[in-house]
Amino acid sequence: MLQTPSGGAGSGTAARDSGLMSIGTVLNVLRDEFPEVTISKIRFLESEGLIEPQRTPSGYRKFSPRDVERLGHVLRMQRDHYLPLKVIREHLDAMERGEAAPLPVVGRQRSGDDESEEAERSTVTRIGRDELLAAADVDEAELREWESYGLVAPLADGVYDAEAVTVAALVAELGRFGIEPRHLRVMKAAAEREAGLVDQVVAPLKRHRNPQTRTLAEARTRELAALTMKLHSALVKAALGVRLP
Repeated sequence: MLQTPSGGAGSGTAARDSGLMSIGTVLNVLRDEFPEVTISKIRFLESEGLIEPQRTPSGYRKFSPRDVERLGHVLRMQRDHYLPLKVIREHLDAMERGEAAPLPVVGRQRSGDDESEEAERSTVTRIGRDELLAAADVDEAELREWESYGLVAPLADGVYDAEAVTVAALVAELGRFGIEPRHLRVMKAAAEREAGLVDQVVAPLKRHRNPQTRTLAEARTRELAALTMKLHSALVKAALGVRLP
């Protein structure tokens, strides 16, 4: 459960008295559990109707503890269950109406106990180009530039998977510090080398005839990916000589 602060030094007297939080404060609260969440992501979820924060007369967003809790549910269902935003919205709205709302089953499933044939399907959150532009808060020219450097790429049918949203938001944030897409090619190349190393380790499991072994390969891939990302983060921190959360 997300722990919402009672009001920090930077939240303002009015926000403390009312229990409302600025978008920056919400970002800090969410990042305890969701390190990759960004302000652009929160704004995108608002634009999709997942949350409806209050607005001050000056137009600033103010989030209640309920808004923050709902955001946490949305991010958790995206991360853990790969649910499309429309399904998440319908699920949360049903819960708020007091209706029985079992979590929809998506992702990889196997039907029956027949191990001679895999009957699996994968459901991946996908968004259109306009949604991606809104999520990253960039224009068409910037997205085309990212694509030219291979930082973001559409799927075969022209839409984007869930990770493209994360990548786009991070590229946009780095750009605000003056880091251009061409500077990020080295990071793209490093990521591909790390992915190749993981794939080399799990390749024998993926090719195995036993479906259970292939399922193990997926779990092993996730485990190795998490370890390589932690190592990468630790190496960057060591190289910079700084301590980060």
